[in-house]
Amino acid sequence: MSIDLENSKRKAAKASKFPEDVVLGMPNVEILGYSEMRIENYRGLIEYTDQLVRVQTKIGQIRITGKHLQVDSYTNDDMKITGKIQNIEYQT
Repeated sequence: MSIDLENSKRKAAKASKFPEDVVLGMPNVEILGYSEMRIENYRGLIEYTDQLVRVQTKIGQIRITGKHLQVDSYTNDDMKITGKIQNIEYQT
């Protein structure tokens, strides 16, 4: 996507009453303690083991490491990951 188009979308999002993540399709990550997280606006699951979950988003990858990790639920809109979350890394 061109920079001008992205900037136009950002301006439109700020002018509207809708959150930027909704208008721009940016990932929204919610973390609950060390044991649960929810990712909205993801594009796909790249890798999944009980120690590593890698998720593709519009702006790059989110890499979650820990122990006993599970993708408890996922839809086209969001994904819930549980287990002992030790590290969350954003990769562009």
